[in-house]
Amino acid sequence: MMPATAKQITHADILPLPDYMKIRKERRSAVVALKKNRRLAVGPHATFYFENFETMLSQVQEMLYIEKGGDEQVEDELSAYNPLIPQGRELVATVMFEIDDEVRRRRVLATLGGIEHQMFIKVGGETVKGVAEDDLDRTTADGKASSVQFVHFPFTEAQIAAFRKPGAEVVLGFSHENYPHMTVMPEAVREALAKDFD
Repeated sequence: MMPATAKQITHADILPLPDYMKIRKERRSAVVALKKNRRLAVGPHATFYFENFETMLSQVQEMLYIEKGGDEQVEDELSAYNPLIPQGRELVATVMFEIDDEVRRRRVLATLGGIEHQMFIKVGGETVKGVAEDDLDRTTADGKASSVQFVHFPFTEAQIAAFRKPGAEVVLGFSHENYPHMTVMPEAVREALAKDFD
């Protein structure tokens, strides 16, 4: 595993496919263990998966393993996943609205337009507003939200200090009128995510 503060995946970090296949099982087990304290459900449908260098490197390796696109694919994967690695003053999450029934999923997402701009973290009496990844529109013209969102939470020095305090109450949530859910971050999750800051 790389240091928690690594911020950019390069070609040198990527194992050639034959080498990756030899260690894939144990690498995947290690990443599953790492992700355990980096995920948090908020409300009935949304789960935040907080990303870091290791989760994104794992994603790149898996995409290369699945699609077998070779060197031509590597650049595309780096362009897609490097922006989701926290850069020392932020937390970054993939947010998934997980509803098994397709009809119900479409109906719920149709009521959640703009939700990518209405995520927050509250800590130390301050609110850190989420900033949506702007690679493409996550709400369609007719107001339907994507089931997958990518969000950055940029922190000030004071907010980082508050987040790092053992036992600090951290609240993660949405301010969307149709999904006004929030949850208190468990201490194990707060502790794991605190390592994403420089």
